[in-house]
Amino acid sequence: MEYERFNSMLRKGSDSLAVELDVQQSRRLYDYFSELKRWSRKVNLISKSATDEEIVEKHFLDSLALLNLIKLPSASLLDVGSGAGFPGLVCKTARPELKVDLVEPRLKRVSFLRHICRLLDLADVEVHGCRLEDRTFAGEATCGWVVSRAVAEIGDFLTLCSRFKGYGSSVVCMKGPGYLDELDDRTIAASGWRLTDTKTYRLPFSGAQRSLLVFRGLESP
Repeated sequence: MEYERFNSMLRKGSDSLAVELDVQQSRRLYDYFSELKRWSRKVNLISKSATDEEIVEKHFLDSLALLNLIKLPSASLLDVGSGAGFPGLVCKTARPELKVDLVEPRLKRVSFLRHICRLLDLADVEVHGCRLEDRTFAGEATCGWVVSRAVAEIGDFLTLCSRFKGYGSSVVCMKGPGYLDELDDRTIAASGWRLTDTKTYRLPFSGAQRSLLVFRGLESP
């Protein structure tokens, strides 16, 4: 996909999601997209059958929707199971002032994430080649947002994030339309979290439904 087509889709889609992008941000995201395509020929980063249009919509634009939740400029984001950088590295590329930690245990994907950070000269971003439960991170106590994009069922992910309750962090689960099947009140209550907000939107070209589920600790205001 040439830059002009990518930029047209990105700008149209981001406008529909109420996410502002300037020319420099669009260009950086195109460079990211191009490297993703190049690496994907040899490394399992995304579905081999995904079209360019699907990549732009289902990965880049869906990731950018998270920016409607995150408060800038002092926000700090921890992306768990980042994969090829969705949503954390896409948000960082679009908003360089965002502080981001990416947690990804698969080493080839870790290499890709670090390559993109170098390529785009992104500062204040850390890539952690591990699982969340295996390590604590410097500065995690000041992390405002912990996000998962279809990494695990809601109850399991909230249990995994138990230590962030004490920090006052918000946990965001990015889900498709089937998320109601995962919202077991007893399981969520037992994890020590409560659902405080749900933001539902549709992807701009396919119309697919997505939701951002925001959780806070039971003791948090």
